[in-house]
Amino acid sequence: QVQLVESGGGLVQAGGSLRLSCVASGRTFNSLTMAWFRQAPGKEREYVASISRGDSGTNYADSMKDRFTISRDNAKNTVYLQMDGLKSEDTAVYYCAARQNILPLVVRRYAYWGQGTQVTVSS
Repeated sequence: QVQLVESGGGLVQAGGSLRLSCVASGRTFNSLTMAWFRQAPGKEREYVASISRGDSGTNYADSMKDRFTISRDNAKNTVYLQMDGLKSEDTAVYYCAARQNILPLVVRRYAYWGQGTQVTVSS
C-alpha cells in the first residue's frame, strides 16, 4: 500500500501562484510514478500532470503545460505541483496519485490516491 498526503492548497487571487506538495509513504518513493489530477464541482476528474520514477520525465495536460510544473524530490518522498498564473477555472480539489507499474506517462491509470487539497482561485 501507498499512502499519499497532499498539502498546500488554499485561496488565491487570479494571477497568483500556489505550490502543492504530496508526501508518499509505504513504498520506496523512487519506484513510484506520480501524478496530479483535479476535480472541479460538478465535473469529472481531470488529469493535470505526471512524472516518471526514473529519469523524471514529465507529461502534462495540454491546457496546463504552460502554467503548471510537476517535480519530485526523492530524498523527501515528495512530489510538487507549481501552479502559476492561476485562473478561476483552476478552482478544484487537487489529488495526488501514484502507481508502481512501468507504463508510459500517457497512460493515466493510477492505483493509489490521496484525499485531495482544495484550491480556490478568486477572480
